Amino acid sequence: MKHGSSDLLGNVNFAEVRALYKSMGFSQDELRGPVIGIANAWSELVPGHYNLRQVAEFVKKGIYRAGGTAVEFGVIGACDAYASGHEGMKYILPSRELIAASVETMACAHLVDGLVMLGSCDKIIPGMLMAAARLDIPAVLAVGGPMQGGAEFDGRKSDSTSVAEAVGMLRTGKVDEREFRRLEDTACPGCGSCSFYGTANSMCALAEAMGMSLPGSALIPAVYADRMRSSEAAGRAIVELVRKGVTARRVITEEALENAIAVMLGTGASTNCVMHLCAIAAEARLDPKRIFAKIDELSEKIPLVAKVNPASEFDMEAFYRAGGVPQVMRELKSFLHTGAVTATSRSVAENLESAVNPYGEDRRVIKTADEPFSREKGLCLLRGNLARDGAVAKPAAMAREMFKFTGPARVFDSEEEANKAILDGVVKAGDVVVVRYEGPKGGPGMREMFHAMKFLYGMGLAKKVALITDGRFSGTNNGCYVGHISPEAAEGGPLAALRDGDAITIDIENKTLSVALSEEEIAERMKDWRPPHKEIPDGWLGVYAKLASSASDGAVMKI
Repeated sequence: MKHGSSDLLGNVNFAEVRALYKSMGFSQDELRGPVIGIANAWSELVPGHYNLRQVAEFVKKGIYRAGGTAVEFGVIGACDAYASGHEGMKYILPSRELIAASVETMACAHLVDGLVMLGSCDKIIPGMLMAAARLDIPAVLAVGGPMQGGAEFDGRKSDSTSVAEAVGMLRTGKVDEREFRRLEDTACPGCGSCSFYGTANSMCALAEAMGMSLPGSALIPAVYADRMRSSEAAGRAIVELVRKGVTARRVITEEALENAIAVMLGTGASTNCVMHLCAIAAEARLDPKRIFAKIDELSEKIPLVAKVNPASEFDMEAFYRAGGVPQVMRELKSFLHTGAVTATSRSVAENLESAVNPYGEDRRVIKTADEPFSREKGLCLLRGNLARDGAVAKPAAMAREMFKFTGPARVFDSEEEANKAILDGVVKAGDVVVVRYEGPKGGPGMREMFHAMKFLYGMGLAKKVALITDGRFSGTNNGCYVGHISPEAAEGGPLAALRDGDAITIDIENKTLSVALSEEEIAERMKDWRPPHKEIPDGWLGVYAKLASSASDGAVMKI
């Protein structure tokens, strides 16, 4: 979009537009400055977005201080946690496309000069970044920040997923009803994106790493005063970007995405980030397959310098106080493109040089590149006869002894079937749980297998059972799991050929996912294959099911 507000507000033929602005109290003087859209995903449904009204007010202060005019509009934002474990999860990944489309629609219909995008949670952040790349106008992402950790439970500060883990513990008698209810009341002490390093906080961190958020801003807790100061700075920054003509694709380049990949791998971020980075690349007119290949290449080079829950007992507040994204980028500086342009209008190198952490280093959370937690992959792409186009694992959240795991398949055609079998004790130590027909088309919507892994953990099977799926996982999951398997079962991928008892091997060292079947045996089994009948609902979800691409292409819609 190359037009701006002056095409309307400075044109006598569009006097009625000025009149409409004035009907809402805008002055003639305000209509002379750059008009900055504030895309706000605030709601009373999502804890990560609950403080965004206040964030928006500080963004507006910054915009006005810099000589711009702020115009705020709403954007949807659904919460993964609310939708987890039921049919609602089918809408979560597709909502990313709606978010991108709604921001695009408002920006184009109203010809704003720049955008500040407000969100914090899983699909909202990538959806907004996709919109910025698609529009190619000046844009900054300002987030609401993570919540603080809850009461101590199971050796660390609790969070919302601790309650899910406790379901399995309640079933096996490890906790009683009273302790279970106490945890429910104290796990989430205040608003913010969840206090673990899930997809929400991972994507906020990666947005900062690629230069679309201000340095040091991604991980400031929601309740800190610095969250508001950072929001005001974002408002000033967007006006500067507009005046300098620095558009989103000047920032979201292949180099910037490689910087994000480095931080993703160096911190063991959520597996969902792989798919989202590919989708953002596609909107920036870059090749998502090159990004997928770059992740594979860099996974062999980038050391794991940070460990945060679910990979350790430290929560997001501890990660922030240890230096957050700037400290990680300092440790990984030799792997970064430090000349890349950012939302500050300065380079990565200049941003890192001026970044200050008032809390000091904490080497329990962020180590050095010379002495990292591990030289192995934080995330890992796997291929093999079960994943010809790739799959994603998270070694950073795996016990070392599970880096190679072989076991008999226990096959389920939906998340619900798998969850019931786990809680009923059908799944045994040594099994490989297979959850198929949960991909972008097959689900539809590519649900995450969050509950399955949490139930396994709560029942003492986290280090004894593996799980593979063409669905995806929450960033808070830990254990031996592989998701995003492509091609998915609903498109005739090899997962569809599996039967109970087939020997499946997950091999992190060799980056393979395979079943002990020959290609001929797989082909023979697939001769008479038909996908199981699923009622595709009318409306938006049915549209997504028809147009969704593979996870390896970002699960975006393709016409």
